[in-house]
Amino acid sequence: MSSGLAVTTITPPHIEYGQLLPMLLVFGVAVAGVLVEAFVPRERRRLIHLILALGGLAVAFVLVIVIAASSDLFAHGSPGHVAAMGAVAVDGPTLFIQGTILVLAFVSVLLLAESSHEVSPFVAQAAAVPGSVEEREGLLAGVTHTEVYPLTLFAVGGMLLFPAANDLLTMFVALEVLSLPLYLLCGLARRRRLLSQEAAMKYFLLGAFSSAFFLFGVAMLYGYSGSVSLAAIAATAGSNTSSSTLLYAGIALLGLGLLFKIGAVPFQSWKPDVYQGAPTPVTALMASCTVVAAFGALLRVFYVAFGQLAWDWRPAMWVVAILTMLTGAIIA
Repeated sequence: MSSGLAVTTITPPHIEYGQLLPMLLVFGVAVAGVLVEAFVPRERRRLIHLILALGGLAVAFVLVIVIAASSDLFAHGSPGHVAAMGAVAVDGPTLFIQGTILVLAFVSVLLLAESSHEVSPFVAQAAAVPGSVEEREGLLAGVTHTEVYPLTLFAVGGMLLFPAANDLLTMFVALEVLSLPLYLLCGLARRRRLLSQEAAMKYFLLGAFSSAFFLFGVAMLYGYSGSVSLAAIAATAGSNTSSSTLLYAGIALLGLGLLFKIGAVPFQSWKPDVYQGAPTPVTALMASCTVVAAFGALLRVFYVAFGQLAWDWRPAMWVVAILTMLTGAIIA
């Protein structure tokens, strides 16, 4: 007997897991690190974290090379692939930037694990009040803050996704995934605790402002094109059928959010305070991997979504690049 109700067929999304393996592996190792923190005794955690982190980054780098070799993505004119229903782009520039990030992250993890000094650069307990009895007891006991390893891997996973994002919402999620662990890592310095906590607070507040500007830009571009896909935005910009006010406002706000992560002029004022207050290995991670990831995302947004408007935004980028180089040289 028929009930008369229509049967709705739900088609599951098609996910190309093979193309996403480097990112999935790094996130998986980060989750494994959280489980290590939950179930492994404190005295054994550091070695296990180190093996997981270095092994995961090395295997992810090998996977990037395998994907690049098997897909011939570096051939001239190769269009690349899109995965996860168009949310992630897998092409030559993406794999090159991801490989660079993984190499730099591998070196950064070695700096995190460097133990030639008697005292770890990281505080024993993040919640300990500077100068308190708990902090002194942790210092005397030689306790180390091993949560830095999974936090670093979560940040690296976000950095791998950031330049590969093929739509603005995925890019925003990647931006937050890479930023939130870095806010925590900046406040974990054992020495100069108050300076480290001040650096973390400044980075968090200014990073939240830049993320808000980025999200405002996403909203304006969605209002302009009716989509957050970079390809759809490029098609709408090329048709010249919509008002250009939302388009140029969105470009400006997106550029502001991305240039903040790079630390380009005039959005560089946070860098000296944050780099000085953060633990040295975290500063190395931010000064290398974060900048490479943000630069890759900047290239993808401006050349994929706004490539037809290059003569409109290139002069502004030239000015920013020149001012950044001059300001850095003069201040140094």
